[in-house]
Amino acid sequence: MLRFLPLKLGRLYRCLKLLLVVGLFVILLMNTHNLFASFQKNELTDRRFINLNKCPACFGTSWCRKFMNGQVSFETWGRLRFLDVFNVKNVYFAQYGEPREGTRRVVLKRLGSNQELAEIDQKICKRATGRPRCDLIQAMYKTEFARINGDVRLLTPEVVEGWSDLVHCPSQRLLDRVVRRYAETKDSGSFLLKNLKDTERMQLLMTLAFNPEPLVLQSFPSDEGWPFAKYLGACGRVVAVNYVGEELWSFYNAPWEKRVDLARQLMDIAEQLTNNDFDFALYLLDVSFDNFAVGPRDGKVIVVDAENVLVADKRLIKQNKPENYDVWYESRFEECDREACLSFSKDSLCSRVTVDHNYYAVCQNLLSRYATWRGTTGGLLHDPPAHIAKDGQLEVLLDECTKPKKRYGRFQAAKELREYLTQLAAASSSATAR
Repeated sequence: MLRFLPLKLGRLYRCLKLLLVVGLFVILLMNTHNLFASFQKNELTDRRFINLNKCPACFGTSWCRKFMNGQVSFETWGRLRFLDVFNVKNVYFAQYGEPREGTRRVVLKRLGSNQELAEIDQKICKRATGRPRCDLIQAMYKTEFARINGDVRLLTPEVVEGWSDLVHCPSQRLLDRVVRRYAETKDSGSFLLKNLKDTERMQLLMTLAFNPEPLVLQSFPSDEGWPFAKYLGACGRVVAVNYVGEELWSFYNAPWEKRVDLARQLMDIAEQLTNNDFDFALYLLDVSFDNFAVGPRDGKVIVVDAENVLVADKRLIKQNKPENYDVWYESRFEECDREACLSFSKDSLCSRVTVDHNYYAVCQNLLSRYATWRGTTGGLLHDPPAHIAKDGQLEVLLDECTKPKKRYGRFQAAKELREYLTQLAAASSSATAR
């Protein structure tokens, strides 16, 4: 009797699939009028749709002229509003057109789910009036976002510390960088708050508190070699970033040579964000296959979700010398029954000069046999060629990078793993060139 079980399950799966297709077809029929209207109308020119009517409780206005002029439009499926139920993260693909540059693909983000956006409205109202609903625009002028006025020369650490991961432990040097590079003002380049308009200042502070991803992209721009998507602009509660390419997950079953090259780049990103000439350590607190993308032409790996990035100023740590500041910090491996989970102490990341967190995050959640995502295990470097598997060096390095057996073992393993992957990538290139 058991031998018929797989057959029955197969039939059940096909029936469920058929029901799903029929259900979608029925929804399409029920929404035929709305369907045609969706294709005829560019909703990105609607002030309410992009929440421009909620400014200054928004992320910016630098791209509003482009939105209002119809230069930004959803790609085909993005125009179908009934599909939004599947788009929990509120991330859309769109086309942006410039007369001289032609059309290119961009990514639009609301920087939160509908529930999260509704909660920020409620928080603003409660802070201002004590009630969950109110006139949002008037309420903004009664919050701390407005109280930090132009008479204050600098945005200081004690004011915003702990508002978000970006400023969990901010230094004055970091905040000056954030203000100076703020892209939602015409007069960027100054770290003085008085050079920002009241509305711009409130938008900056709200972004810092709610979702600082745009500020990470602006403060550490791709034009200067940082491995982040390029920030383009905002209008209301929609921000636009450059489209990078397919997500890293799409390459899970790519040829071995391609996966080796991607793994090498991921380890290089971990190193760059940990040790750089600016003495800012950028720690990735959310590492999954969905948070990275790969350029279609250059094959370059880029971080495309930078909401959960903690920035520690190593110069400040060396200056203040908190307890054990010069003792190397090792992230502790922990078994986890969830996907893409990490174990870390934010306070430790903020108080140590030498930290292995980024190596640990990349090795555990992306590369090693411990990596789990969408029901699969094995990581990006799964199923290596027979001669590499037999050699065993790759497995040893990945295990030590993820779950070190020796004290400070992860630091050395990460260094050797980068070198080993570089050698494998070079060998693959040589073999292809022959």
